Amino acid sequence: MTIFTVRKFLAAAVVAVCLPLVPHAASAAPAANLPDFTDLVDKVGPAVVNIRTTTKVTGSSAHGTAPGLDDGDMSEFFRRFFGIPLPQQPGSPGNGNGNGGGGSGGDNGDSGSGSGGSSNNQDAPDNSDSEQSSGVGSGFILSQDGYVMTNAHVVDDADNIYVTLTDKREFKAKLIGMDDRTDVAVVKINASNLPAVTIGDSTKVRVGEWVVAIGSPFGLENTVTAGIVSAKGRDTGDYLPFIQTDVPVNPGNSGGPLINMQGEVIGINSQIYSRTGGFMGISFAIPIDEAMRVAEQLKTTGKVTRGRIAVAIGEVTKDVADSLGLPSAQGALVSSVEPGGPADKAGVQPGDIILKFNGHSVDTATDLPRMVGDTKPGAKATITVWRKGQTRDLSVTIAEMQPDKTAKTDEKQAPAPKQRATNSLGIAVSDIPADQQKTLKVHGGVQVDQVDGPAARVGLQKGDLILRVGDTDISSAKQFDEVTAHLDPQKMIALLVRRGDNTQFVPLRPRSGSAQK
Repeated sequence: MTIFTVRKFLAAAVVAVCLPLVPHAASAAPAANLPDFTDLVDKVGPAVVNIRTTTKVTGSSAHGTAPGLDDGDMSEFFRRFFGIPLPQQPGSPGNGNGNGGGGSGGDNGDSGSGSGGSSNNQDAPDNSDSEQSSGVGSGFILSQDGYVMTNAHVVDDADNIYVTLTDKREFKAKLIGMDDRTDVAVVKINASNLPAVTIGDSTKVRVGEWVVAIGSPFGLENTVTAGIVSAKGRDTGDYLPFIQTDVPVNPGNSGGPLINMQGEVIGINSQIYSRTGGFMGISFAIPIDEAMRVAEQLKTTGKVTRGRIAVAIGEVTKDVADSLGLPSAQGALVSSVEPGGPADKAGVQPGDIILKFNGHSVDTATDLPRMVGDTKPGAKATITVWRKGQTRDLSVTIAEMQPDKTAKTDEKQAPAPKQRATNSLGIAVSDIPADQQKTLKVHGGVQVDQVDGPAARVGLQKGDLILRVGDTDISSAKQFDEVTAHLDPQKMIALLVRRGDNTQFVPLRPRSGSAQK
């Protein structure tokens, strides 16, 4: 008892001494001014919708998913990451009654069973065995008359699309059009006086600014998450440069809006980087400026028309830039030119580096397809190329983009080449027969017969064609040997190499004379 009393006294004394200090400490460290998203959500939230899709199946073909998973819960994850359907077991429930949605994991998969509509829903689906839930995602209302934007992968392969508003009304939607390249789709519901979003300007987005996502992760409608813009112009290999954020985005969020602090839509949440199927801190959104350009074409014609100049391109590495005398590693390296195409008619050649398109700098190879694609077919454009140490302007007439075609070449067998000792590059070559030059549509050049040393280390192979050494066009094996005999082993040299239908610069450093065989 005594010990307890003493401890109580000491504790009271400590509190008495510390209490006067608390207000002073609080005033010295004021609370941080954190953002408040409540007004923003009240403004934009009613215009964000849940989208679920169904597919028609026959009684004999309907089957459920693995035990413990909702129908469609992980199917999109397996399809997008592994290219296979989720293993299913006969007899599992597989009808279209949406009872809360699980969503897929994956980069932008949004499969999962959506929430079913209530009895007063408009255009509600007929929940029969012939209709099976196939996915769930998000979207937002573009206009009061019922146009809704979402991701193309959310509505892809759907037989029926259902849009649910925040007031629980559900509508059967009509697909107006979709564009796989940009992953943008527009659907239309039969309604009026709807709440619509305000479209912002994605070019004014700043790294570090606060942004908000609203959507249906895992089928949970009207979920709000927040974060900051992590990067802009993020190239993921797709047609568009993405806005990268750390906003928590999960399967089912795809197609929902990315909103700035002014309540404006600046992007469409489209993809996540994930090793687990769930959010890992990196999300990607389609810039709204690009999406709106696509949406306008979809609303007008139901499809997107893009320009093309018929070239295959690659990145310009620092080694290639240094070896060709380019001030910096920028532009798009032309690896092949389609015979008879717009670029071919304009005089573009394999090995050219496209630096500008209509006066706009081509900083990376992925910039060029977007610039050309946004140009109306039939229009004239000016291409600035770097060739043999000089820039030149070429006029090209833009054509309309067609479905990808697989080029076919006549692989006529050439006579057995005569082997010779390799040179400072580690390459033995032979002349290309005239008939083979005609078939391959090349003028001059030599064929690689043997590689070792520097050439082998950079990946050159027997059968490759060498068209240029530095800025010197190669016309014969004899000339090739003469040119390579005088190369400086202290400097990188770029070889213009053709392999199959692709042509690219391969930079390598010659070995010194003492190292030659």
